[in-house]
Amino acid sequence: MSLTDLRRALLAFLHERLAADGLPPSQQEICARFGFRQNRSAGYHLQALHEDGLIELLPGRARGIRLRPAGVREAQAWRAERDGWDAPSSATPAANDDALPVLGRVAAGAPIGADPDAEAHVVIDRALFSPRPDYLLRVKGDSMREDGIFDGDLVAVHRTREARSGQVVVARLGDEITIKRLRIDADGIALLPRNPDYAPIRVPADVDFAIEGLYCGLVRSA
Repeated sequence: MSLTDLRRALLAFLHERLAADGLPPSQQEICARFGFRQNRSAGYHLQALHEDGLIELLPGRARGIRLRPAGVREAQAWRAERDGWDAPSSATPAANDDALPVLGRVAAGAPIGADPDAEAHVVIDRALFSPRPDYLLRVKGDSMREDGIFDGDLVAVHRTREARSGQVVVARLGDEITIKRLRIDADGIALLPRNPDYAPIRVPADVDFAIEGLYCGLVRSA
């Protein structure tokens, strides 16, 4: 499969918006970003990416675009080429502002405990992510696979206590940490997996719950 530069850039734009907002851009936003005059042009390129197996188009939804794992990998490869970024090393740095600590594991499945001590550091350009990350967590499990997050990945996390419904968050329930998509509705708070094999986690009103950070991208070994 050979993609045009435009379609690779479109994939990267979808990936960046999903990481930043938890939602894909609308066709109008795609048109504004790439200078298309009509939604039909955006739809044409999205359909081509769908046929190539890089995205999934969900009928009847205004923002019904989902990145497939192959699309995530292609988007990351394009961004790496665009920005001249090579795969990160795990060498322990000396006072490097771009050194992100790996602070343990985060569950993409059932919540698991997180190690408070850094197991390693990864040197990476924080400007590649939006928002800028403060630390990394290693993923264990596959409950977020439809968002392109797989077992063994390092997820970049922006430290914050605030998040909007629809964003992917790192959350704490009691002493345990998990990564899920946040939903806030009339029934309260739920943490949603992105794998049909897992059930949503409804957060009880009496549990010690907090948002620890926003997911803003990932680092995957080649």
